Amino acid sequence: MKKTIILLSMAALLAIGLSSCATKQRAISQLENFSEELRKNSASYSVNEWKKAGEKFIKIRENISKHELDYTPEEKEKIGKLEGKCAGYMAKGMKEGVFDKLKAFGNELKGIIRGILSAVLD
Repeated sequence: MKKTIILLSMAALLAIGLSSCATKQRAISQLENFSEELRKNSASYSVNEWKKAGEKFIKIRENISKHELDYTPEEKEKIGKLEGKCAGYMAKGMKEGVFDKLKAFGNELKGIIRGILSAVLD
């Protein structure tokens, strides 16, 4: 009976340890996937998509921070690098997306002005 209790206790501790490891790895994987998603798609994000991306990043960071003490120095470096990539893709994507929209609006505005001038001068 005593051996059974000891074995069950050891199995429970092992399960908890494996679950924790899987969860912390899942958080890193989420950050990797998010970084890749931003790299591929952020230049064409709408304002609503940027809002969702920001919320997603916050959730991923919350998951990572739950396991902050469990990460090895190598994992922490990897997390930092991925977060840096995400920040870079966000900055680049926002800049390019906003610039393209302003440029398109500027061309439309030019057309409106030319149309008005053409109507007035005719």
